[in-house]
Amino acid sequence: MQLLLIRHALPALALVEEGAADPPLTEEGRLQADRLPDALSPYRIAKLFCSPQRRALETAAPLATTRQLPVNRVEGLAEYDYGLDHYIPIDTARDLAPDSYARIRAGHLPDFVNAELFRTRVLDAVDEIVRSCEHSDTAVIVAHGGVINVLFQQVLGLERPLTFPIDYASVSRLLISRSGARRVASINETGHVRDMLRV
Repeated sequence: MQLLLIRHALPALALVEEGAADPPLTEEGRLQADRLPDALSPYRIAKLFCSPQRRALETAAPLATTRQLPVNRVEGLAEYDYGLDHYIPIDTARDLAPDSYARIRAGHLPDFVNAELFRTRVLDAVDEIVRSCEHSDTAVIVAHGGVINVLFQQVLGLERPLTFPIDYASVSRLLISRSGARRVASINETGHVRDMLRV
């Protein structure tokens, strides 16, 4: 089977005094998400899975509408910032949170993240998704840069959890054989949004 791994489109900055920050897409982000149905038109998509966070759900919406697919929310696909009272887009973090920005760019999760728990949660969620699909299926996962990276970390046996730059609304592909072996087919395809990249 094939998994198409999509990072959510560009969200807004969010700082809240109570509860968890769960920002929507910006207008630019909505335009990025609107390009995904055409970008994925060559694929016969059987199922659509999504992080429960708003920025991912709004990214999945145009594809779900176009393909008439239900959006299966999977808690385990949430980003490592799930439940925090702020969300800072990565290009904005360069100025607002330079230490965290530098750490992420160096390939490391923020220091508030329990890396092992996060990795285990993501990998368990993806394993469950694979079990729910037929071998011939192509399924879409709309999630986050950290989620996609730790999956690739496991498949490729990498040391750092955030090895790859995963751009907003990008598409990466993971192939899974009948034996369960996994192979990365592509990482961070951005041709459909190349004119809208931020970082």
